[in-house]
Amino acid sequence: MTKLEFLNLGKQPITNNFLKIQNPKNEFFYNLRIVFDDKTKLVSSAEFIPPEKMFNDTYAHRASMSITMQKAYKDLSIKIKERFNPKSVLEIGSNDGIFLKNFNEANAIGVEPCKNLADITNSMNIKTFDEYWTMALSKKIINQFGTFNLVYSANTISHIHDLNETFLAISEVLADKGVFILEDPSLLEVIRNTSYDQFYDEHAYVFSITAINNLVKKTDLEIFDVELLDTHGGSNRIYIKKKKNNIKISKNISKILHEEKENGINHFETYIKFANNVKKSKYELVEIFKTLKKSNKKIIGYGATYKSSTILNYCGLNNYFIDYFVDTTKNKQGKFTPGTHIPIIKPNDNIDDDIDYAYLGAWNFKKEIFSKEKKYINRGGKFITHVPSPQIL
Repeated sequence: MTKLEFLNLGKQPITNNFLKIQNPKNEFFYNLRIVFDDKTKLVSSAEFIPPEKMFNDTYAHRASMSITMQKAYKDLSIKIKERFNPKSVLEIGSNDGIFLKNFNEANAIGVEPCKNLADITNSMNIKTFDEYWTMALSKKIINQFGTFNLVYSANTISHIHDLNETFLAISEVLADKGVFILEDPSLLEVIRNTSYDQFYDEHAYVFSITAINNLVKKTDLEIFDVELLDTHGGSNRIYIKKKKNNIKISKNISKILHEEKENGINHFETYIKFANNVKKSKYELVEIFKTLKKSNKKIIGYGATYKSSTILNYCGLNNYFIDYFVDTTKNKQGKFTPGTHIPIIKPNDNIDDDIDYAYLGAWNFKKEIFSKEKKYINRGGKFITHVPSPQIL
């Protein structure tokens, strides 16, 4: 097993570390390097950040703040009920309950290590464990509640460092006829879109279907279906069962594995090419900002997302280039972006009239943002994005 480095995104902060003062003395930084494992085909950070530095009782992201995500989780819950009719549901990484609230609270259990978020779901009468997902926690839950017909996890398994234990613990807590649904950003779409902002401290891994398939082979689990989603700029929804479960295996799995193979997911050369595209993207994005600043254009950021932190810090886009960010998340407002120290404010009903350009930190919610900001667009306001290439929209 050899881990081959292909991308160095430089000095990066903790993305959840929204600052109370603009220029703190002891801000934590680390070097974000990305590697490819030529055996498992996993793509990961070269070094993992201790979980307690990222997931704690000041965690800022609230999934329910997005109208897009509210609808997505509601639609998914309806689909799950129709297809699997689960009697009990466990969610790993339940955030503020955006998914679980769509199920009978008496039969829904959450796992959320960020206590401020676990407190929200506990107040909704959804029993939530504010602990990290481990084999020990899996056994603790089984002792109290038994096994589960449905285990669900979105944008969380990629955060957990020990994947072997993670999948073994899921196998333990999953009923023999149960289903595990895993959602996470698609590595293939990251490569296609040069969306290198999917690499940040929390994302210990960015998954391909190929890598997940290799991982579950070590357990009594297997993939039986896959859906390709638009969520977060391109995600995979992977349906997993126990091998003893006789659910029919979909033909699209071999098709998707073949597509990944054809696109070079298994080969290191693909990642070298991707790294070169990232360097080109950085140069082009910085040139857009420099040109606009020379013309005295006023630029703000739209959505102080965790992903945007990678872009801002890698490209050196600080408060010289961006006056401030607007963000609907209350516990980001009145603070400053990690590393680049750009003020974050509560958005008005419309983007202020003196703003010429808005950088899309939340580019994956472009459709929702454009719908909301029609007045800004109609008066000639423009957006800047780096996906799939740096450009003005």
